[in-house]
Amino acid sequence: MNMTTLLKAALAGVIVTASLTYAAEPERQKWGGTPAEPPAYPAPQATPIDAALVDAARSELIKDESAQDGFMRSHVIEAWKQIGGDQAVVSAMRGLSDPSPVVRFASCLALGEVKSRQAMTQVYKMLADKDRNVQVAVRYALHRMGDTRHSHDLEKFAMDWNAGVRGNTVMVLGLLGEPSALKILKHMTGDKSPAVVVQVAEARWRLGDLDGLADLISGSISPHPDEQITSYLAMAGPRDQRVIEHVRGGLTNHYAEVRLAAARAVGMLGSDEGYGIAMEGVKSADPRQRSLAALAFGAIGRADAQPYLAELLKDKDDEVRLAAATAVLQLH
Repeated sequence: MNMTTLLKAALAGVIVTASLTYAAEPERQKWGGTPAEPPAYPAPQATPIDAALVDAARSELIKDESAQDGFMRSHVIEAWKQIGGDQAVVSAMRGLSDPSPVVRFASCLALGEVKSRQAMTQVYKMLADKDRNVQVAVRYALHRMGDTRHSHDLEKFAMDWNAGVRGNTVMVLGLLGEPSALKILKHMTGDKSPAVVVQVAEARWRLGDLDGLADLISGSISPHPDEQITSYLAMAGPRDQRVIEHVRGGLTNHYAEVRLAAARAVGMLGSDEGYGIAMEGVKSADPRQRSLAALAFGAIGRADAQPYLAELLKDKDDEVRLAAATAVLQLH
């Protein structure tokens, strides 16, 4: 999974990649030096939510729903889901008939997460979708909606020849929250795909397995920055405060993108310690880093980040604007 693909997965909040090939070691100068400690940042200030900025963020998401790129459209569905409200269901329902499998996949996940029974009939018709990743998401959605008749099919998908299908199956097993899935997951710890191995660790930790957490801690000190990013975000996923000391270690990582992911992760755990890192990320020449900065601001949740997000909402890069719009509406 190269850094661009990793960012797409981070933006969307879902794994849709077929395999993981670790990126070559980036040029050290591009990523910056190793800070001794996270940068200083101002204390939180009471700041009212700017209604005009919220409107601009909503307009950006609505515009991106018609983007030509399927990944962008799937990101919008994930964004609405994170924000909540009726629009999340409307957007996901529309995405069920999208020509792009990644959009149908994201739509099923979103509808399953909110347990939208109004979509049950339409989702049921997708059991035999031509894309196996979508078939996995359909079974997740139906299970969440109360129809568990096809949930055992996930055991078959966990043995699929395609690493992406196996990885997505692992992900939904973790999201379903059924401890019985640990039996399947433990058999997958030696999967031949490094991406699936990390996803297995994330799912196990989400289900309360401390061995999964131990594997994620090991991943956070991997020589591969993409694995570090995935591991920090996965550690923070269940919002368990026990991991915050491990996640803090990423705030002084050598790689700027890892620091930004760690800033987002500590934000998910209720800390604003990464606020200064996000401030630095806004000024980066790399759009990937600007996007990660926006996501970090959204997770941290400080309303006084609005001026930075307003700047990013006008960015020339589509992904940056989408990330900024999502963050603004999270603050709202």
